[in-house]
Amino acid sequence: MCAWQLNRETVLDLSVNIIPLGILLFFSILFMIVNPWGWDPFPIVLTHFLTLFPFVLLAILSYIAGLKIQSEEQGE
Repeated sequence: MCAWQLNRETVLDLSVNIIPLGILLFFSILFMIVNPWGWDPFPIVLTHFLTLFPFVLLAILSYIAGLKIQSEEQGE
């Protein structure tokens, strides 16, 4: 067993989601460090929402897909 009840093959199947997760995390950190719109609360909340919300959704979706893939492989 590898991370969070997923075996090695399933993690390799889901590794294609690592790059989009990395890109979203990169931009979220970049917007924390370099704030191009100033320190107004609305743009800060908006930019972090637009990067972190898809990050969380993609991570959850990847985990659920991994569990589904693994259960289908074990069912065969």
